Amino acid sequence: MPVSQEIPADVFAKSARRLIPFMALLYIIGFIDRSNVGFAALTMNRDLGFSPGVFGLGASMFFLGYLTFQIPTALLLARAGARRVIFCVMLVWGLVSASNAFMRDAHGFYALRFLLGVAEGGFTPSMIYYLTLWFPLSHRGRFTAIFCTAIPIAGIISGPLSGLLLGMEGTLGLHGWQWLFLVQGLPAVLLAFVVLAVLPDGPDQARWLNAAEWGVIAARLESEKGSQERAVGRALTDPRLLLLALSTLGSACALYGINLWLPQIVHGMGYSTRATGFVSTIPYIVSMVAMVVWARRSDARGERIWHTALTMFLAATALAVAAVSSNHLVVLVALSLAMAGGLSGIGPFQSLLTSFARGPASASGLALVNTIGTLGGFVGPIIVGLLKGWTGGYGAAMAALGIGQALSALIVLAAGRLIIAIPKSRPSPSS
Repeated sequence: MPVSQEIPADVFAKSARRLIPFMALLYIIGFIDRSNVGFAALTMNRDLGFSPGVFGLGASMFFLGYLTFQIPTALLLARAGARRVIFCVMLVWGLVSASNAFMRDAHGFYALRFLLGVAEGGFTPSMIYYLTLWFPLSHRGRFTAIFCTAIPIAGIISGPLSGLLLGMEGTLGLHGWQWLFLVQGLPAVLLAFVVLAVLPDGPDQARWLNAAEWGVIAARLESEKGSQERAVGRALTDPRLLLLALSTLGSACALYGINLWLPQIVHGMGYSTRATGFVSTIPYIVSMVAMVVWARRSDARGERIWHTALTMFLAATALAVAAVSSNHLVVLVALSLAMAGGLSGIGPFQSLLTSFARGPASASGLALVNTIGTLGGFVGPIIVGLLKGWTGGYGAAMAALGIGQALSALIVLAAGRLIIAIPKSRPSPSS
């Protein structure tokens, strides 16, 4: 066999090396653009006169816009290919993100956050679906988790960078928070054009795979049991999928409630604006390690349900501690564990979702789950803002978020019982 046709020991590892770092980079930029409003709030709220309630609602408007385009974008990606769809998504979200620098009042804040959500809608489920075109279930948990480490990496980068940009107050007549939005919105615009050059629509379009390698990927994916081609409508009414989608409400509520308010929580502990940017990275550093370790454990054991539910129980317990403690160090450790719990279940959870179907059914199913989870992202920051305004502290809000996480864990376990029972009680959807 010619050298060019030799198959490497693990063609999936080769594909991962080519794809996942770039995909993670795109996700890092996206997560920074959706969450940097939390750091901007350290000075923006004062400059624009935003109360905790106004900020909570405005931060949440992103998720209301995000709801509108998740399923359409995912279905479009399944039909039109990744390159063109992701190019359009990134170009628009970068321009909208930078436009946040020019908001003047609460109504402008609400409108721009909503439009940013519309622009980013569908990116995450589309990327998770894209992974299903390349990797079998046995690899998907760890690679999904590595891709999703973009979330904590974004937090690690965004904190110190945002603190420095807020320090540009008055430069060229602009506030520091305006520089924050302008500088952090630009990379998405530039990377949109890189997508066209480096992101293949699928294995058969990858110039760095030969025909034999592409054949290995196609054969492995085709041979997987439990990943039948299914009608979109049937996939979207699968009770297992619907239960798992419901479980994301409480989980996303807690994750984004912490994420978007973390800078203000840390700042309230007495840290300066610049120091807040660095201290806020601690929960993300802990989360990044936990995500990779937990996903590898899930892949090694081939188990998804308990690997998802246990992380939610961990987050619920940590939030309960944060709710009752008045010690700043204890609260910071608890929030770090809560975020680690919320994020480390992503790999096992997404691998579980993609085991039900593939093709357009998988894309739409992933988008449905993320759409329902997005409602949690909408509610979480509002809950924190309202309870902070009513009580003057964050304890009640942390307790509410912890209850949501605990309920999500119980729903995942209920879904697990159905996942075991349904294949035994009815024929395969493809039969």
